[in-house]
Amino acid sequence: MARSGRRASSAALTHAAGGLVWRTGRREARLAVIHRPKRDDWSLPKGKLEPGEDFTTAALREVEEETGLAASLRGFAGCTVSEGRRGTKVVLYWHMRVEGPARFVPNEEADQLEWLTPKEALARLDDDAERRLLAKVGRTVRGARPPEGLLAAWGGALRVRRRGGRRRFLAGVLAAARA
Repeated sequence: MARSGRRASSAALTHAAGGLVWRTGRREARLAVIHRPKRDDWSLPKGKLEPGEDFTTAALREVEEETGLAASLRGFAGCTVSEGRRGTKVVLYWHMRVEGPARFVPNEEADQLEWLTPKEALARLDDDAERRLLAKVGRTVRGARPPEGLLAAWGGALRVRRRGGRRRFLAGVLAAARA
């Protein structure tokens, strides 16, 4: 029993996926960054997995839903983990390349899309975890992929205890990935 008299319970684990959508320009690559009117923030395109959906399918779907862009996967970019009132949210991101013409149409989820240099995107993104992810992109191995065990673990087998925090959660994910 917790001090308040309530039972300690497992926190909810939310699975989401998104993309670092790149467009090659004349001088340097640019990244798609969206403005979400509901939260009034600038973000990378991402969203929750639908029941039975895998991470890569969700990432492509969410990018298309939020930006109107058809994209192709180019390699695993990394992940973010955040804790909030509703539990822990794990977002896996992939590098993506735009396929075909860019046809952004403002919608409920994203009312603006801007193509920014990585440096500009770092300054524009509101979420610390997304900024850290983008800062690491330059240091990641090109075409790196998440371990298969990691994807399986995030498929729902893990439970996160509210006490113990992020380090214990990540240690459990890494242990599951090595198993």
